[in-house]
Amino acid sequence: MLDIYVDADACPVKEEVYRVAERCGLKVYVVANVLMRVPPREWIEAVVVKGSADAADDWIAEHIQQDDIAISADIPLADRCLKKGAHVLGSKGQELTIETIGGALATRALMDHLRGSGEVTGGPAAFTPRDRSKFLSKLDAVIQRIRRRRGAVRGDVAEPPSAP
Repeated sequence: MLDIYVDADACPVKEEVYRVAERCGLKVYVVANVLMRVPPREWIEAVVVKGSADAADDWIAEHIQQDDIAISADIPLADRCLKKGAHVLGSKGQELTIETIGGALATRALMDHLRGSGEVTGGPAAFTPRDRSKFLSKLDAVIQRIRRRRGAVRGDVAEPPSAP
């Protein structure tokens, strides 16, 4: 089964996830430290985790499986999900992969250091309609890529012809 896990505390694209998941017939777990209002649908499950600030991340990392999708801006959580074979999208449509996570972790560490030293005081750029559109496109592309690959593994989808 292909499920979507939303790191929901500060996620600006929950409604978009719901629309895509409904169209594609996917289960969505909305995971947060506080109760989140979610549409009353049997395929959407609100998960409230108590404890540390990382409790929601820990729950997602524990439950996510290969080929599931995590929606999160949390780089360490992304790393944990990727190590389990899951896919990770940020809310602005950026996909993190095994190949790119090392650079993202290094950039995060550098920015933490710069913020701690007072060199950088701002946060990320504001979320825009273009970011929302990019997210929707990328989420749909990731779902279709997973389904094509899974179909090819099962023999449901023809393999692309090999290059001469």
